[in-house]
Amino acid sequence: MASLAMQVLGFCLAFTGFAGLIASTAMNEWKASSYVGNNIVTAQAMHEGLWMSCVSQSTGNIQCKAFDSLLDQPMELQVTRALMISSILVSCTATLVAVVGMKCTTCLAEDQRQKNRVALAAGILFIIAGFCALVATSWYGKNVTTRFYQDLRYEFGRALFIGWGAAILSVLGGGFLCCRCASTDLRQSTQHPKSYSSGRPDMDYV
Repeated sequence: MASLAMQVLGFCLAFTGFAGLIASTAMNEWKASSYVGNNIVTAQAMHEGLWMSCVSQSTGNIQCKAFDSLLDQPMELQVTRALMISSILVSCTATLVAVVGMKCTTCLAEDQRQKNRVALAAGILFIIAGFCALVATSWYGKNVTTRFYQDLRYEFGRALFIGWGAAILSVLGGGFLCCRCASTDLRQSTQHPKSYSSGRPDMDYV
């Protein structure tokens, strides 16, 4: 029962991270204009995402403009897009695999060892997805920090924090799945050791 609860907890954490990755990638606030130092507070605020830039007025109106070209953008932006999309695709695959390997589903119910291995594979995929998102958000944040101390005053946006949180949840959830499935598989192998015959037929003695 404890094994099932740990597995469900890991899946819930990883799936929440999956949803966070989608939200973070779609949001337009990866970086927002800052008003510190020589910057003065104006009647509008600027923020940018992976796909478009937006300007919000003090009246509440928001105007967004998609980037003119997907390829005519800085290298860090293109790499961040690729990593985040890859992370979402891997997480989606991991979710489908985890549904098959979860103890609470009927798929592969006749072979528990194979079911545990499927769940273990799902955990590994969630970890890979989390690391992809962590690299993407960390690299993007590093570029924002570097340019902050130059001439462009931008700060971390809300999407960046959501991306960090989603990446951590994916790694934690995948780790729970891997640890629980690995320990269960090891316990089953020790409880049911394989028997080997000597290869020699038994002989009756008169």
